[in-house]
Amino acid sequence: MTHEHMIHNDMVRDDMVQDGMIQDGVIHHGAPRADPVLQRVPRSEPAWLRALWSVWNLPQLAFTLLWTAGLIPIALALRVARGPTLPLRMASRVWAPGLLYGAGVRFTVEGADAIDWSRPYLIVANHQSVIDICALFRAVPVPLRFLLKREMTRVPFVGRYAKSTGMLFIDRDNRRAGPRMLRDAATMLRDGNSLCVFPEGTRSRDGRVAAFKGGPFQAAIDAGVDVLPVAITGAGAVLPPSGLFRVRPGRIAVRFGTPQSTAGAGRQALAHGAHAAVVSLLIDPPAER
Repeated sequence: MTHEHMIHNDMVRDDMVQDGMIQDGVIHHGAPRADPVLQRVPRSEPAWLRALWSVWNLPQLAFTLLWTAGLIPIALALRVARGPTLPLRMASRVWAPGLLYGAGVRFTVEGADAIDWSRPYLIVANHQSVIDICALFRAVPVPLRFLLKREMTRVPFVGRYAKSTGMLFIDRDNRRAGPRMLRDAATMLRDGNSLCVFPEGTRSRDGRVAAFKGGPFQAAIDAGVDVLPVAITGAGAVLPPSGLFRVRPGRIAVRFGTPQSTAGAGRQALAHGAHAAVVSLLIDPPAER
């Protein structure tokens, strides 16, 4: 590594410390700014109703595991024969729709027709549930990659699929992981691929949209691509972040906002603008404008 690269890495790491992404040498999510509760959160249920739902959730969990474990080997075989694009298409057209259907989701997409999908974007979305990934796979009509936690590489089947299709990973215990991740993300975007991140850093448990971290937006600036804000509603009520597998039928909507140019913008300004756009989409969906 050259001296210039070392200086650049130190500067990026220092910026991430200021953003709250790294504290005491460890990547953290930081203290989120509290916004009004804008997303549905699960309502409390009597014990007898929870017990009935638990009985129904068992076959749903079995279906989720079997569906995923059965499709991933096929996707990996196609990856060897046809490259990474077809397995990503499988995720959007087969895997994600199957899991949404199995969870009893009524799914809608708003605003996607207004987006020029021939261009790559840094897609930024609010985050309430692991089912957000299914919703975004289903809603985005082009091959989509995610920035995931490094721990996902240890999940059977899923970790192998994620690595083989070019997903990016962040190691929150490695202080050098942030600058390396930003370089890889910028390269991916520069090569014409869209990348989705959840800039809150963690799933919301109370319906509030936490402040967006500025770090990921640097990748969009470096690559010269637009930021695409996306709001997801209903996911936390369908599959809450707490509990083992507490699925409830419901409606999930994915709403696309207006792409935001990164030309001449700083990453904190982009983060604030994208956060405001996501909150606005949760309050005032495109179809109602």
